[in-house]
Order: sequence, then structure tokens, then C-alpha cells
Amino acid sequence: QVQLVESGGGLVQAGGSLRLSCAASVRTFSSYAMGWFRQAPGKEREFVAAISWNVGDTYYADSVKGRFTISRDNAKNTVYLQMNSLNPDDTAVYYCAADRFGAVGANSKDYDYWGQGTQVTVSS
Repeated sequence: QVQLVESGGGLVQAGGSLRLSCAASVRTFSSYAMGWFRQAPGKEREFVAAISWNVGDTYYADSVKGRFTISRDNAKNTVYLQMNSLNPDDTAVYYCAADRFGAVGANSKDYDYWGQGTQVTVSS
């Protein structure tokens, strides 16, 4: 069983930055692709970013491209989401997810494990 724990959310003003972290409790973390998704109130969960198991591939939603950066440290079993130039539309609960097959993807159904989420609120 894989457990994912997100941290780093909070309240930030528009234009500010936050860095989310997701710690995974699994020995074979380096074999998993990791993704970030978010869900705003009244909206469906949407893809944000993903990174392959070997850090070779990254993939971003158009809405965050150029502002967010996904990275991972396999030695620390942790994936990060650096979020810059935040705006109120980025307000949501952010979830990290793990895909045991290691492939980068935007489909939430491909991910096997999910964290509990961390709230990000951007004030105008």
C-alpha cells in the first residue's frame, strides 16, 4: 500500500508563490510516475502536472504551463510542485497521485494512489 502525504498549501496573495510537497511511503517510489491534480469548489478534479519515474518526462496543463514546475527527489521519496505567479483561479485543493506503471499522463483514472490533498487559496 502506498501512502501519499501532501504539505505546503496555504493562503497567498495573487502573484505569489508556493511549493507543495508530497511524501510517499513506498520503497519503489522511483518506479512510479507522479502527478498533481486539483479540485476547486463546484468543479471536477483536473490535471495539473506529471513527471515520469526517471524524471525524463514532464507534462503540464496549459493553464499552468510556464508558471508551475514539477520535480521529484527519488532519494527522498518526494515530489514537488513549485507554483509561481499564482492567481485566484489557482485556488483549489491540490492532490498528488502515483501511477505504478511509471508513465506520464493526465488521466486521473491511470493513477493508483492518492493523497488527502492540501488547500491552496489565492487572494486577489
